[in-house]
Amino acid sequence: MDVSTTLWVLTVLGLAALIAVDFFIGRKPHDVSIKEAGIWTVVWIALAALFGLGLLVFAGGAPAGEFFAGFITEKSLSVDNLFVFVLIMAKFAVPSQYQQRVLLVGVLIALVLRAIFIAAGAAILASFAWVFYIFGAFLIYTAWKLIQEARADEPEGEYEENKLLKAVEKRFGVADRYHGTKLWIEENGKRVMTPMLVVMLAIGTTDVLFALDSIPAIFGLTQDPYIVFTANAFALMGLRQLYFLIGGLLKKLVHLSYGLSVILGFIGVKLVLHALHESGVHVPEISIPVSLGVICAVLVVTTITSLIASKKQAAAEVEQEKAEGTEKDSIEA
Repeated sequence: MDVSTTLWVLTVLGLAALIAVDFFIGRKPHDVSIKEAGIWTVVWIALAALFGLGLLVFAGGAPAGEFFAGFITEKSLSVDNLFVFVLIMAKFAVPSQYQQRVLLVGVLIALVLRAIFIAAGAAILASFAWVFYIFGAFLIYTAWKLIQEARADEPEGEYEENKLLKAVEKRFGVADRYHGTKLWIEENGKRVMTPMLVVMLAIGTTDVLFALDSIPAIFGLTQDPYIVFTANAFALMGLRQLYFLIGGLLKKLVHLSYGLSVILGFIGVKLVLHALHESGVHVPEISIPVSLGVICAVLVVTTITSLIASKKQAAAEVEQEKAEGTEKDSIEA
């Protein structure tokens, strides 16, 4: 799709305006209710759908299909981010009324870093077609790794700060407590960071690790930098509301890793086939409608099986508690 500089500028300004409105509405620290999170989640999804329909009208079915496939893929992969966000919030003991501000700025940092990744990825793919082999192999490897981690069934550990974050903390120092929404304070004559700024940086920089698989994944669906960027932007901007909406349901998505591994593996195979086709090998390529159908089907099946498994596990735990209670009563008697 041929995108002019003017359209790029208008798109970035439009996204900036949406972020500004979001920031203005949620500028006052408060506990986000399920109702508020639900309304804004619907709003962001509706905005993404309208953007996709705009592409359909003005650019055609192919770009629109690529956008929707990329958006759904990035949205599903971003849910995995929420598990880490929960650990980060617990690690830094972020007060509930400040969590929405932390996520807003943290996601904004992540969006800027992803834009850099996307620009670099687009430049590399434009110059070196063989990179598709690397991206495809990496996604297949990531899919296998996700399956191995899911089968290990290890309990969630504590969030460990990355080296960059530790270096920043050492350089500037960190206050011993939160000071409202302030990011910097004067302490003993020295300007130091507050835990609020540290947790924002933690969320923003941690997303870079997730971008290592999500960016190659969306490039497997479309090589258009404009669609890659906008799909990522809409997926990330609604992530804050999604955190509050399904935060309590995350533990019930027990098969999410399996579903994501299937999606990443599928896109990895699609990338390899595309690379072979570009190299002159006559192999079938997977179309966008097929990709969109597979991604949606995997997510639906994963969600249904996760909820069924969680329900059975909850029932088993109740029965076990009843059995233990009966055994205890008989011993006491």
